[in-house]
Amino acid sequence: MSEYSVDAKGAASDAPEDIARRHEPESNFIRVAPKLTGLALLTVSFQTLGIIYSDIGTSPLYVLNGIWPPNGPVPSEEDVIGGLSAIVWSLTLLPLIKYVFICLRFGTSEGEGGTFALYHGLYPPKVHDVNMDRTLTGETLVADRRPKKSFMNVIRWPLLIWALFGTSLTLADGILTPAVSVTSAVAGIAVAKESVAGDVVPISIAFLVALFLVQRVGTSRLAFLFAPVTFIWLSLLAITGIVNITHHPGIFRAFDPSRLVLLFTRTKDFSLLSGVLLAVTGCEALFANLGQFNALSIQIAFGGFVYPSLVLAYLGQGARLISDGPDVLENVFYLTIPGKANGPLFWVMYVFAILATLIASQAMITATFSLIQQVIHMKSLPPIRMQHTSDKIQGQIYVPLANWILMVATIIFVAAFKSSVSLSNAYGFAVATVMFTTTVLVSFQIKLVKRKPLWLALAFFIPFSFFDGIYWAAALKKVPQGAWVPLMIGCILCITMTFWTWAKGLEDRFDGKNRKNLRHFIMEDEHANIHLLPHQFNRSNFHNSVDDNDNDHALAAEHDFDEFDRPLYYVSSNRNSMVTHSKMGPGGAGEFGEEKSITSTLEHDGNAAVEEKKELVRINTCAIFHKLTPGRGVPHSFIGFVRQWPSLPRVVIFLSVHVIPIARVAIEDRYQVTKVRSVPGFYGVTYCLGFRDDFEVKVDEVIRRICELEMNSNPGGYQKVVHRIKEAAQVSTHIVPHYHVVSKPVTAGRLSIVFSYIRSTLLEGVYRPVASMFPETGNWLGSADEIIHVGINAVI
Repeated sequence: MSEYSVDAKGAASDAPEDIARRHEPESNFIRVAPKLTGLALLTVSFQTLGIIYSDIGTSPLYVLNGIWPPNGPVPSEEDVIGGLSAIVWSLTLLPLIKYVFICLRFGTSEGEGGTFALYHGLYPPKVHDVNMDRTLTGETLVADRRPKKSFMNVIRWPLLIWALFGTSLTLADGILTPAVSVTSAVAGIAVAKESVAGDVVPISIAFLVALFLVQRVGTSRLAFLFAPVTFIWLSLLAITGIVNITHHPGIFRAFDPSRLVLLFTRTKDFSLLSGVLLAVTGCEALFANLGQFNALSIQIAFGGFVYPSLVLAYLGQGARLISDGPDVLENVFYLTIPGKANGPLFWVMYVFAILATLIASQAMITATFSLIQQVIHMKSLPPIRMQHTSDKIQGQIYVPLANWILMVATIIFVAAFKSSVSLSNAYGFAVATVMFTTTVLVSFQIKLVKRKPLWLALAFFIPFSFFDGIYWAAALKKVPQGAWVPLMIGCILCITMTFWTWAKGLEDRFDGKNRKNLRHFIMEDEHANIHLLPHQFNRSNFHNSVDDNDNDHALAAEHDFDEFDRPLYYVSSNRNSMVTHSKMGPGGAGEFGEEKSITSTLEHDGNAAVEEKKELVRINTCAIFHKLTPGRGVPHSFIGFVRQWPSLPRVVIFLSVHVIPIARVAIEDRYQVTKVRSVPGFYGVTYCLGFRDDFEVKVDEVIRRICELEMNSNPGGYQKVVHRIKEAAQVSTHIVPHYHVVSKPVTAGRLSIVFSYIRSTLLEGVYRPVASMFPETGNWLGSADEIIHVGINAVI
C-alpha cells in the first residue's frame, strides 16, 4: 500500500492528476504523520513553544508556593534543597524521559497523540477501501459471526473506558489550566500595587474572554504570534535563574536524588508531592498536541531549550528562598525577580507572565480540540462542527462549540474559587490520574502493538506507575479541597462518551448488517430484452470514436435502443421467503433477514422471484443517495425511498465521502465514478475531499464525469444516453437516511422488564433526540430544501 504525504510547505508530493490512481484498492489514500526536515523542522519546533510548552513553562509562577504556602513556616535550607531535588528529578523523569523520549513514539499512524490515541493504536480501525463504497452489486454477504473470545477482545471495553476516562480528565484539565495560570499571573500585581488586589478576578476573566475569542483564527497563526512571547519568557526565566543562583550556589546539590529521599524521610510529609506535581502539569499536553505538530519538533524544543530554562528558574528561586527566606515566601516568583519590586525588570516579567499564562491556556485549549477531534472520529461523541485552520497539518483545528463551553466553564471556575491557591488544590488530581492512564496504555502497546518482550513492558510500567502512583496518592488528599470538581467533570464526560460509543456502535452495526445487493432488490424483467438487436447485448464491440458534431452519427443514435427505457422492477417486502423477520416502521424500511437466505432464494427459487416483481415508474430527475457509513451495497435511504414511493429517478447516484490528508482537492479530481452495468442509470461515486474543503457536492461536475464515463464505455452510441442523463440532472435531490432508533427487548429472566425499560430509555429517550440534534448533514453547504430525509426504523 503506497502512502500519500504532505511536505512541509503543504504541497502534495504527487501531482493532482494522480489522485484517481491513489484511490485504487492497492493504494488507498491515508493520512500519515508529517515528516519535516531542515528549516521546516526548525520552524515547527519554534512554533511548538507557543502552543505546547507555555503550560509547563508557567509553572514557576506557583510551584514553590504550592509546596510551602505563604502563610506557613519558612523552610530550612535542607528542606528547600530536597524540594528542589524533587522538582528537578520530576521534570527529568516525567516530561523529559517518559513523555518526550518514550510516549511520543506511540502516536497513531496519522500522527495523533494522547490517551485516546493510545487506545486507537491498540484497536486501529480497518483500512478503508474506497472502491468498496462504489460497489453496489458485489457478493460479500456472509453469515453473522460473533468475534472470537481472544484476550484483546476481552479487555477491549475495559481499556476503552480507561482511555475515555483519561481523555475526560484531560478535557477537564483544559478548564482548570487557564483558570490557574491566568489567575496566578494577574495576582502578581498585588506585590507592587496592593490597592488593586481585589480586582484580580475580574481582570483574569477579561483576559480569558479575549483568549477564547481569538481561537477562531487557528493554531498556526496563534503559534507564530505566541512562539516569540514564550521564547522571551523562557529566556527571562533562565537569565533570572542564573542571577538568583549566585545568591546560594549550593543549590546545585538538588541534582543529588538522595536529597529528595532525605526530605521525605525527615519530614514524613508526603503531601509536599502535591505541590511538586504542579511542576509537571502540562506534560500530558506534550503528548496530546502531537497531532498539531510532530514528535521530532517537540523533542528538539523541549530537550534543547524548555527543560534547561525551567531547571535554571527553579534552582534560582530555591537559592533566593534559602538566602532571603521570610522576605520572599509570600510570593516566591515575583519577590525573587532581581531588582526592586517596582523596577523595570519586575514589570517586564509581569507583562510576559500574563502573556505566557494566556499562551499556557492556549496549550490546553489546543490539546482539547485535538482530543475532541479524535473522539469524534472514533464515534464516541456526536459529530459536532469542526473547522480546519491550517493548509499544512490536518490536526490543527478549531471546534466552536467546545471553545464556548470551555470559556463559560473557565469563567465559572475563576469566579467560584477566587484565588490561585484554591484553584491549585483542584488542579493536580486530574494531571496525576491522566499520567497513570497513559502509563497503563503505553505498557499494553509495548507488548501488544510493538511486539516487544514482556520484560520491556514491565520495565516501563513498574517505575513510571510507581512515580505516577505516589503523585496520585498525594493529589488524592486534595479531593475534599477542590479536586472533586475535575473528578466530577471527568466522570460525567467519561459516562457520556462511553454511552455514545455503545449506542452509535449499535446503529452502525444495524446499517452494515442490512445493506442490500442492488441486484437482489432492483432488477429488469426477464422478457424485456427479446427485441434487442444482437449487437446491443455487448456494447464493448463499438470501438469507433464519435464526434459530437457529427449529425450522421447523432441521427443514427436516435434509433438505438434507449437503455433508460428498460422496465425495472423491485422485489416486494411482503414475501416471507424473500425477506424474513421484516418489521416495517415509520420509515418503511426495517430489519431484513440474513442476506445469505436472500441469495439462496434467488438462486433456487427463480419462479417465485418473478412473481413478486413490481414495476417501478421512472421519474425524469436525478437523485443522490448518500452512504453515511462505508461498505458495499445500497444504503437504507434508497430502500426506504423505493418502498414508500414505488418509483425510480432516471439517474440514481450513490455517493460516499472520503476525506484525504491534503488541504484542498481540485474540483476536477474530486469525483470517482463507477457505472452499474447490470442496472441502467445507476452509478457509484466517491466524493474526495481535502480536510479544509467545505462539503458541497457539485452535481454538474458529477454529471460531467458520468457523461465522460458513458462516452468511454459506449463510443458508438452514447449521444442519446448522455442527452437523457443531462435532461434528468436538471432537477436533483439529495436523499439521506434518518434512523428512528428503537430498542430491542432484553431477555434477562425476571429482570427483563427492568433492563428493557432502562435500555429503551437510553436509546430512545436520550440517544435518538441527541442524534437528531447533530445530524450528519449539519456541516453541509447548500439549501436544506434540496435534502430529503428518509425515515428508517432501526431496531437495535
